[in-house]
Amino acid sequence: MDAPLGVSIVVTCRNNAQTIGDCLQSLANQDYPKDAYEIVVIDAKSTDGTLDIAKQFTSNVYSLPLNAAAAYNYAMKVVHFDVLGFVDADAKVEPMWLKKLVPYLAESGVAGVSGAIETWNVENPWARSIGYEIKSRYSRLGKYTGRIATMNLLLKRGVIEEVGGWDEDFPSQYDTDFGFRMSKLGYKIAYAPDAKCFHFNRPTLNAYWRQQLQYGKNTLRLYFKHGRLARGDEITDVGMNLQPALYLAVAALALLGIVPLLRLLWLVSGGLLAAILLYYLYSAAKLTLKFGDRSAMRLVVLYFIRACAWLCGAAVTAIRFLGGKPK
Repeated sequence: MDAPLGVSIVVTCRNNAQTIGDCLQSLANQDYPKDAYEIVVIDAKSTDGTLDIAKQFTSNVYSLPLNAAAAYNYAMKVVHFDVLGFVDADAKVEPMWLKKLVPYLAESGVAGVSGAIETWNVENPWARSIGYEIKSRYSRLGKYTGRIATMNLLLKRGVIEEVGGWDEDFPSQYDTDFGFRMSKLGYKIAYAPDAKCFHFNRPTLNAYWRQQLQYGKNTLRLYFKHGRLARGDEITDVGMNLQPALYLAVAALALLGIVPLLRLLWLVSGGLLAAILLYYLYSAAKLTLKFGDRSAMRLVVLYFIRACAWLCGAAVTAIRFLGGKPK
């Protein structure tokens, strides 16, 4: 009988005391030979006790002031196996997670494999609604994809090295950047929807806004680096990318309408805003029917917050760039 494939599971964290214990416990409980996988934690100088909790589960704990991309690059220097697993500190996986994912790595041209994402904190209606939208986007994936979040992922170490590692200039969106560069080399990621990961989605509108603002800051930089990504993919479609620009158009038309001769532009601006709202209502209603949960109508608010956060994040990046501070 062949020896099981060795996997080094990397968890990066910063101030995740609320979830890191359950995350690492789920990894420790894997139905997989204990000598065939290790857990490596890289903590970005947490101040809430995350580090102490992590040390209860593994001796492979490093405390370094690194963003996630830099932490993944550092992990390449200290792990012991030729397959790296990536799980977010605010996620947990089912006991059969590794056993379900590993066989896909034997396929030709497959650089990695990912599973499906469920909602951890389902008791919170905002988190539940976010989860419905994520599940809907992931349902568009086929057997293979070009990129996927590092929340729930295995990758071959040799491919990571060939791609050139993770771009440390991206505090977020580094996984999209990596997937794009990986796909250009002809590799693909297999998708195994029966391998479940449970993510602790943002439970409040303020937390969701801060998360999406960070994404917005880096999305513009990502599209400057890889223009083709602006056209969207299975996970982030072109409609999502267009929404911030549409809100910018709404604001610009409204401002121009201040001029008396251009007052008609207020009608155009209002009409465009109404069209966006109708689209949100339609999309939220569709997911409400799909999942049988009226709380999914909260997605109308979440869609609005996400688009505005992306627009504000892009504006921050543009201002920094014009000021000579592109990072």
